[in-house]
Amino acid sequence: MAPRIQLEKAAWRWVETVKPEEIRQVHIELAYRINLPACQRGTCRRNCKGNPNCLVGIGEQAWLGEIDENTFHNIDDPNSERRDKNTFVGLTNLGATCYVNTFLQVWFHNLELRRSLYQCHNSRAQEHNTESDYEPQSICEHLQYLFALLQNSNRKYIDPSGLVKALGLDTGQQQDAQEFSKLFLSLLEDTLSKQKSPSLQNVIQQQFCGQFSYVTVCNQCGRSSALPSRFYELELNIQGHKNLTECVTEFLKEEKLDGENRYFCESCQSKQSATRRIRLHSLPPTLNLQLMRFVFDRQTGHKKKLNTFISFPEQLDMGPFLEGKEDQKCVYELSAVLIHRGISAYSGHYIAHVKDARTGDWYKFNDEEIEKMEGKKLQLGIEEDIAETVKSQTRKPKCSKGYHCSRNAYMLVYKVQEEESPDSTRNDVEVPGFLQRLVDQDNHKFEEWCSEMADMRKQSVDKGKAKHEEVKELYELLSARDGEPFEFIPLDWLKKWLDDSTATKDIDCSAFLCSHGKLHPDKVGDSKRVSGKAAQLLYERYGGGPRLDASSLCQECVSQRCRVLRLKNQLTEDYKEVSNLVKRSLSGQGFWVGKASLRSWKQLALEQLEEDEHETKQSNGQTNGQGPHSNNSKESGAESTEDDMKTFNEDIVCSHGALSILETERKLVTPEVWTKLRKYFPKAPEFNQSREPCQQCLTLEQEEKDNEAVSKMMALDQKNQLLNLFHEKNRPTLTKWPQGTDMLYIVPLFFVDEWKKFIRRPTKSSPVSNVGNTLLLCPHGGFMFTYESLINGDAQHVALLWPSEWDVISRLFIVDQPISIHCFQQPTASGCTTQFTTQFTTQPDLCWECRESFLFQQQRDLREYTQATIYIRKVMEDKRMTKEAAPEPTASSSEAEEDQDELPKVDGERDPDFSQTEDGAKRLKLSDDSDTAAPAAAAAPALNVTQLGGIRRSTRHRKLRGEKALIVSANQTLKELKIQIMHAFSVAPFDQNLSIDGKNLTDDAATLGSLGVIPESIVCLKADEPIADYAAMDDVYQVRMPEEGFKGTGLLGH
Repeated sequence: MAPRIQLEKAAWRWVETVKPEEIRQVHIELAYRINLPACQRGTCRRNCKGNPNCLVGIGEQAWLGEIDENTFHNIDDPNSERRDKNTFVGLTNLGATCYVNTFLQVWFHNLELRRSLYQCHNSRAQEHNTESDYEPQSICEHLQYLFALLQNSNRKYIDPSGLVKALGLDTGQQQDAQEFSKLFLSLLEDTLSKQKSPSLQNVIQQQFCGQFSYVTVCNQCGRSSALPSRFYELELNIQGHKNLTECVTEFLKEEKLDGENRYFCESCQSKQSATRRIRLHSLPPTLNLQLMRFVFDRQTGHKKKLNTFISFPEQLDMGPFLEGKEDQKCVYELSAVLIHRGISAYSGHYIAHVKDARTGDWYKFNDEEIEKMEGKKLQLGIEEDIAETVKSQTRKPKCSKGYHCSRNAYMLVYKVQEEESPDSTRNDVEVPGFLQRLVDQDNHKFEEWCSEMADMRKQSVDKGKAKHEEVKELYELLSARDGEPFEFIPLDWLKKWLDDSTATKDIDCSAFLCSHGKLHPDKVGDSKRVSGKAAQLLYERYGGGPRLDASSLCQECVSQRCRVLRLKNQLTEDYKEVSNLVKRSLSGQGFWVGKASLRSWKQLALEQLEEDEHETKQSNGQTNGQGPHSNNSKESGAESTEDDMKTFNEDIVCSHGALSILETERKLVTPEVWTKLRKYFPKAPEFNQSREPCQQCLTLEQEEKDNEAVSKMMALDQKNQLLNLFHEKNRPTLTKWPQGTDMLYIVPLFFVDEWKKFIRRPTKSSPVSNVGNTLLLCPHGGFMFTYESLINGDAQHVALLWPSEWDVISRLFIVDQPISIHCFQQPTASGCTTQFTTQFTTQPDLCWECRESFLFQQQRDLREYTQATIYIRKVMEDKRMTKEAAPEPTASSSEAEEDQDELPKVDGERDPDFSQTEDGAKRLKLSDDSDTAAPAAAAAPALNVTQLGGIRRSTRHRKLRGEKALIVSANQTLKELKIQIMHAFSVAPFDQNLSIDGKNLTDDAATLGSLGVIPESIVCLKADEPIADYAAMDDVYQVRMPEEGFKGTGLLGH
């Protein structure tokens, strides 16, 4: 089938030979494309939108033929959530709780610990009514229930959120796994110590606790002293070591105590050099070895991970390290390896490899996923394939038989080697009856959920099959045959009907109607012509309307389109004819046409015809030839342009709807020309040659001329009376009080600037009527400036007047409140002589209360700012890298002169009045003139300082090379600022030395406001040599807030 545009052209090709009054039914059917041939399946790759008879590619492909019933639903098979036979149960990761899940799996596989927990007294569980959900309270109860579910649940994985919530852990924050292990075992030991059974009270000590002593030997007298201690795990340093034996050896090695670290010997009764070492006395059945991968870096102030390989054996003989008790079992077998994947201490993922005590098989526990290792050997596999930086790439060493190498293992769990026993039930742990009832209750809920999901799947399948039969039945009836009744159905509705994922709604054809209530010709491409029988069935099942049958073909719309298309075809010829006729001289009566309209009438006509063709109107009601007219009078100064003109001849219509008084904007044309133009613009405003221009506009024009003459006379008179003020000549100053007067008057500089604008352009600016001195007064009527503040910068907001000038201003303008400053000599007695000191007062008097209040508020604002700009200037060798800033440009009374005075910016520098943020937005900076900031802002609490300033003095900070602007807030910490600086200068926080005004900034936890960093401050940055540790840099990127560890959780509550 031909493309859509070609089909549309073909549908209206007949208009070239048929006039609107000659239209017949055959032409209407051509316009609505009734007789276009229907497309056959296989001939169209996609649906032909221009052909209402094409019913191919609307979604029917999915329903014709055999369909897999799984396509009728999006519900996963509930059995995929069911635990497989002879497998373990996983634990859901609640966000960042993988470190918790790994330890729970390791402790679950400690059969002695699990058996002891099952024996704990739990009256709440024993008395629980299975009709309601069981909610454990204590940590012991949570662990009991969790272990029972891990053992006998039918689920593939269970949710540990009850235990995590009871511990008060943040599920979105990854914590130190080693610290969690210590704190949780300590909490569990404390909880079990409250049990009545002695065997339960000491189960943690029996399983995990060993003994060693710190032995110190005096080098002077040889006295040996031992300090016994217990341990639950051995913390082994791995830095600089290759295997586990080296780590244990270093842990037990002898340490020298000398110098300031000497030991106080009881025998010598003085400090003596000595040696100290750890002596192992006994080992627990379960030996936890913590490999200290996460260490504190003193240079960065953060933790970092040591990604070095450590070799460890499957069978560990601790005999060489144990002293005494030769009968103790010293051979251990590896039972679990806890893994941290990732190069940073602040990110990554935790998993556990655990050996099944019953079968000897190894399993990998990765939250919900559990994988059984092939064979009987530990296989770390991809756990060692971590992303590496170029600097940290190392080759994995070769391992001997019976050994494993890991760069990610952070904890090894060894269990003492047991003698083989004929008793096969020793490794069996039974779930107590009261816990099994709770497990059965949860299993019952799971089976109900599986059944419910299966029913939902079945319902979706049944619904899909029914829809399948419906589509196969109706699709065969859709095609409309020649001579049979037909209706138009929206294409979008048919697509949604054939889309199983969308609920089918009523058939809505209201958007397809023209202004005559019938089918719009332009909507044919968005609808499909179907048989009357199929349409009847669809409306019976789904409802809707209005129905569009053969009687809905609109003859009025077709006639209108025919007229428009014919005019569009004739437009080019008429344009040439009108252009020739306009050039001829006019004889007799003519018509006024706007020159702008005459220049663009072809484009206007084309737009008008296109609007008529699509039957669309502008939202504001304006259409070519009618609607509101723009103001073209001289009074408003709004001159019509061809670009924004919407109505033909609107450019000669004044605001009163009459003929414009601007003769230069219009032209007389012959009646013949006007007749041709009216054919395209039947509603255009018509003015014949005898029409008089608008009398109201003529009156307003004369009044405006009179007013301009008056303004010029007024400006000339005021300028002559205040000539020195206008030319800025012979101006008084406060720094050197003028002789011959003891009084000067003050007015706002804003008043003087506005007055000068009027003097320069009296016809374009409004005359100034009042002085407005209240802008310089506080609400109590007091003056807001002191003599000292005026000298130090506030004078930029005011203008000083001679008394004679004030007399003139008092006559010419309305003065709300005179303001003057007086100079007088104050006598002071000094011994036998009298001295005189110069004093200054103002009238009205200074309001100290308002001024001090405002200055205090301004200083407070400097400490409580948000989204302000500061500048970071990088220095080297205590010398600033950049040249001194260029001096400020000279103040000028006009913005044009000021722009000329500004110096060019340094290459690559952005607009210094604004700070460019990452999203491209600009923010106006605050003034950096610290000397004048306080008094300047005090000019008037309710007044914009820029208005008072009048002559704007540039206070912009000119950025120098090596300097960057940052957006900060007063409550932001110094540490957060260092993070921003790191991104801007690529200098790590621990390499940054910051200072402001010679004062070093060192307290990372302090806020910028408390450190004296105010808007527009310049903070100097001196960078130390960077540390080539990319993992440490990654840690700094990860950390934004100080670590709190398990503070506030249940792990520290006991």
